[in-house]
Amino acid sequence: MEANKALFFRPKRKISDYRRGLWAATMEGFPAIVVLQLLGGPFLTGYLLFLGATSEQIGIVLAVTTLVNIVQLGAAVAMQKIKSRKMTLVLFGSMHRLLWVSTGLIPFVLPQVWWVDAYIVLYFLAFLSNGIGSVVWTSMMGDMVPAAVRGKYIGIRNTIVWAIGGVCIYAGGQILEKYPGAEGFHLIYIICAICTVLNIIAFFFYPNPPFAKSTELDIRGMLRRPFQDAMFRRAVLFLSAYLLVQGLAVPFFNFVMLDVLKLGYSLVSMYTLLMTLVMMVSYYLWGALNSKYSTQLLLLWSLPFIGLSCLLWGGIAFLPALLVLGAVHILLGIGTGGFNLLAFNFIIGDTPKSERPMFIAVYSALTGIAGFIGPLLGGVIFKHAANWPEWLQQYGICAITGLLLLMYAAAGKYVFGKKTA
Repeated sequence: MEANKALFFRPKRKISDYRRGLWAATMEGFPAIVVLQLLGGPFLTGYLLFLGATSEQIGIVLAVTTLVNIVQLGAAVAMQKIKSRKMTLVLFGSMHRLLWVSTGLIPFVLPQVWWVDAYIVLYFLAFLSNGIGSVVWTSMMGDMVPAAVRGKYIGIRNTIVWAIGGVCIYAGGQILEKYPGAEGFHLIYIICAICTVLNIIAFFFYPNPPFAKSTELDIRGMLRRPFQDAMFRRAVLFLSAYLLVQGLAVPFFNFVMLDVLKLGYSLVSMYTLLMTLVMMVSYYLWGALNSKYSTQLLLLWSLPFIGLSCLLWGGIAFLPALLVLGAVHILLGIGTGGFNLLAFNFIIGDTPKSERPMFIAVYSALTGIAGFIGPLLGGVIFKHAANWPEWLQQYGICAITGLLLLMYAAAGKYVFGKKTA
């Protein structure tokens, strides 16, 4: 009896700071994914169409998220002087969520003629804040998660978080199906406002790990270091070009389904849900593979899946569109899950710790410029496509883009070299 009593009252083992940090990063992801899924993806395109946006304006909005990553260069330099990465994350992470969710107020406070322009301005400011917060968050995650378990942890975290995201996509589609137009979007924004508050609270639970500052003495030296790394330089330039071509079509999948093929919100959200479920599983699988194979090799393996998802749009010419779109989103989920996970692991795992913020910033800036140009050109192409044969609008642009992506991905092994072995 005494032995059992002693066992019952034995003090619990203290949770290590490292485990506490992993739990904080996972829990913070829950409200964050709700906001991301309900204000992004098909609901972003749908809300912009509701506000009266054209394909060009949608292209600008989709491009903004990557262009603002240029600010990370300045953020990486500023990080050398800040006292607390955690409070910087709290500040800019909160600004991003608050500014984005404030776009839901536009129809209530502004004349209709200003709706789209106001959205673009608020969206730009929101993702400018996110660009600063992202380099801080990525740097902290690199210090919080041991290299030995990094791929597996990020894979498991993303699997869990995106499971919640899948529920959100289904719920959002049902809301807009039952309450079309303004009422449905108002309900979505109310949910996102609540999650924004929870997300801001969750930021405060992050740890503030010690920061290894750059060994370079000036800004020019810090900027020079990433470009002196031949492998990093080749990889980033290669991936930037790939993302530019990808941006011509992938960001417009929802636009084509909603505005060209005239599919309903519920059906489009189900396709997005399918992609999310596949991506959720693929995060785990890619993470498990990353413990056996090099990050560079797996990164190359993920690229053809994205190209195939675009090329497969051409199947609409021969097969039922609903069947083809299902296969498209399965392939996109596999490829996107792998690319997101492995690109993240590449920039935080294969770069020197003290210079990691600048490596992150250079990667984000170069891929951001490419990611801006791609959707911008895509928006122009889809605008002019309104006067072209209907097949080009429905599947031709996407299929041609897919063919280009596959041809380009095949050259990747010559860019990454021996490290892909």
